[in-house]
Amino acid sequence: MFSDLRIVMRFVCTVVLATGAAGVLGQAGTAPGSSATNTAAVPQRPSFEVATIKPAISGIAGFVTSPGGRMKCGVCTLDMLIVFAFDVQVYQIAGEPDWGHHDRFAIDAVPPDGSETSKLNPAHPTPLLTDEQRAMIQSLLIDRFHLKFHRENRTGTVYVLARGSGPLRLNSPAHTDDRPWAGGLRGGGFDGNGIRGENVSMPELAKRLSGILQKPVEDETGITGSFDFRYEYAKYDPNAPYPDYQDVVASILTSVQGIGLKLNSAKGPVETIVIDHIEQPSPN
Repeated sequence: MFSDLRIVMRFVCTVVLATGAAGVLGQAGTAPGSSATNTAAVPQRPSFEVATIKPAISGIAGFVTSPGGRMKCGVCTLDMLIVFAFDVQVYQIAGEPDWGHHDRFAIDAVPPDGSETSKLNPAHPTPLLTDEQRAMIQSLLIDRFHLKFHRENRTGTVYVLARGSGPLRLNSPAHTDDRPWAGGLRGGGFDGNGIRGENVSMPELAKRLSGILQKPVEDETGITGSFDFRYEYAKYDPNAPYPDYQDVVASILTSVQGIGLKLNSAKGPVETIVIDHIEQPSPN
């Protein structure tokens, strides 16, 4: 089943490193064969005041933040943690051990008093992460999983999101304060039935598409602003089995054309996080 949990665990998050995450990545990573290590000369990374890591069976996949900045993940795999920490996609991770895809952990983390994270006061638990929160997850990986890594660009297939030859079928958002979202017609992840967006910009759409296509998607539409849109690729049948991955990809390529855009395939650099060393998390 192409459920939200499966999508989160396999294809979640964005194409390129966020500015804050990239900065910490450059400081913490160690290239193979290099004598460089994490030393006092490197600015201290933000880290949690306390964090527990336990085996998990079920729960919410991904981090949610509560008032006071407390962060919980009911189900997190290693690849999910790397995705959240460095704002990348699963396909941008190399050298991960097999257990990193399958072993599940429950994490409960509290930021230090006085940190920007400790001042967060969302009205409802939110999955959005700040640069400081991502840096804290990086520290958790380095300190508790003994992560050592470096980053490099590898040549691979990329997609370019551009304007198509037909009319644009993008509408002004009905609710401009809503969280940007794009997915399938069933209300969750891309499901093979079509594409739907709410208050989403073209760069945000490109990031969302990247997670499902497992390739970088660069926005070259030149279109600014946020939009609502909907295109039905196939009529929803509640009794039909969930489509396989290739069917979902085919539906996305056609559905994007249906809203007046197109995805062109090309070769380009793919930012990759290469794991040089990783261990099972240390006990609490």
